[in-house]
Amino acid sequence: MGTLATTRLSSKGQVVIPEEIRESLGLKAGDQFVVVGDRDVVILKAITPPRLEEFDTLVRGARRTARRAGLKPANVRSAIARARATR
Repeated sequence: MGTLATTRLSSKGQVVIPEEIRESLGLKAGDQFVVVGDRDVVILKAITPPRLEEFDTLVRGARRTARRAGLKPANVRSAIARARATR
């Protein structure tokens, strides 16, 4: 387990991540998190976007999977239109 610290919830619902933890994890202002709550446990998971090289790999895999499934660009456009219509 990493560094351990305590913090408080402000009246505005804000939580300060202690400096030593921010520094050890390389967290900066504006970083985003997924928040999971279950009973008395709250977990913050930093969201890190994939590097460009990783993104290229993800896109190639998605395209390969779509081709194998027989999907065409028109199928994607249709699915987007249906999703937008249900908003």
